[in-house]
Amino acid sequence: MNGGSRLKALRFFAYAIELLVLYVLQETPGLIPAIGPARPVLVLPAVISIALFENETAAMVFGMAGGLLIDFGFGSVLGFHALLLAGGCYLISLLAANLFQTNFLSALLVTAVSSASVFLLQWLFFYVMSGYAYVGYTLLAHYLPLFCYTTAITPLAYYFNRALALQIRSKEE
Repeated sequence: MNGGSRLKALRFFAYAIELLVLYVLQETPGLIPAIGPARPVLVLPAVISIALFENETAAMVFGMAGGLLIDFGFGSVLGFHALLLAGGCYLISLLAANLFQTNFLSALLVTAVSSASVFLLQWLFFYVMSGYAYVGYTLLAHYLPLFCYTTAITPLAYYFNRALALQIRSKEE
């Protein structure tokens, strides 16, 4: 194993540890204050930030891993968020490599669109299609604060993953 592949493995290990730490922080009751009924989904901006700096395959794997962690945390259907984030992170990585520059503004925009898509699909499948009453109230009172709180975490996730990717990648070459 040469030095470049060791550093790449170290970077991927650091991403995995980051996701596990964020999952534990996200799921620890009372650690992060809730805004109304919503606590942030810390793993979501992290996997999107990872996707902005990694190739498509790595982005898809970390998206799937983050999605599985979200599935465990929400107690939802196993694989729902994993499939969404695997495909979404693959697409984000592909777009970041070929279409737009990766900067804070693009990260914020991509995280907002991705979070909105994930939460709207979750609301659609788990509330609207299940036939619950007051689905509009659930969207406004639960999912809107969840979206805002999760998107507000983007600067922390972006700058941490940017520093991690650029520091280790600069030593690979």
